Amino acid sequence: MTSTTTPVVRTLTTPDELGQATTLYRDVFGYTDLRQGASPRLLTALRDNGGSVVGARDGDRVIAFAFGFQATDGTSSYHYSQAAVVHPSHQGCGLGRALKSAQREVALGWGATRMRWTYDPVIARNAHFNLDVLGAVARWFHGGFYDDSSDRLLVDWDLSSAPGPRTPAQDPPADLVDWARPISDGDRIWLPIPSDFTALAKRDPLHAERVRTDLAAVLGPLMDDGWAAVSCSPYTSQTALYRLERAL
Repeated sequence: MTSTTTPVVRTLTTPDELGQATTLYRDVFGYTDLRQGASPRLLTALRDNGGSVVGARDGDRVIAFAFGFQATDGTSSYHYSQAAVVHPSHQGCGLGRALKSAQREVALGWGATRMRWTYDPVIARNAHFNLDVLGAVARWFHGGFYDDSSDRLLVDWDLSSAPGPRTPAQDPPADLVDWARPISDGDRIWLPIPSDFTALAKRDPLHAERVRTDLAAVLGPLMDDGWAAVSCSPYTSQTALYRLERAL
């Protein structure tokens, strides 16, 4: 039975917690290849050497987990969040935000002032959480980040500011046409995507693949030209709407 007490996210310390965390990570993402997992030894090394290894328990069971490490792009340093997962029975309860908040505190404690991570740009709920709930900015597009089918947006989160949503922009233009077809009003670019890409992929996989391909073809050049995604909000029952602005 799931506890009614709100789980506390904290640094994971015991071998049992770390073992459960690696199992949760594989199970939630559906990884069957051992090369895609993490090990308790790796997490111990990260935790004690500039990384973050945080999670929450419900009773004696780890039900949320996130980890990251200190990183650099050769110019600036930041904390890189590799993954954050929540057991399906506890999703939608605020644990995702709690994980990121705990990672933020750990990263600040190690001296980092920014955090980065990636997400799939076609998944609207993740985009909304990263951009609108946390206030991160998606600044870079990487096609085939892990393999040929894994396009990713790389987000940048300023840890010196309290997490929170951005000030809403004015209403989008009324002439939005189709998914992955951008419309500009001068200072902003609006980019529609499916509100539930997973459902679309199950219903019409060919259409879903076209949307993914078209979105990649749009996002890459826009971000190379200095545009950044700052919001992805629900627009209609079928559509969510990215808002891009010139990178600050």
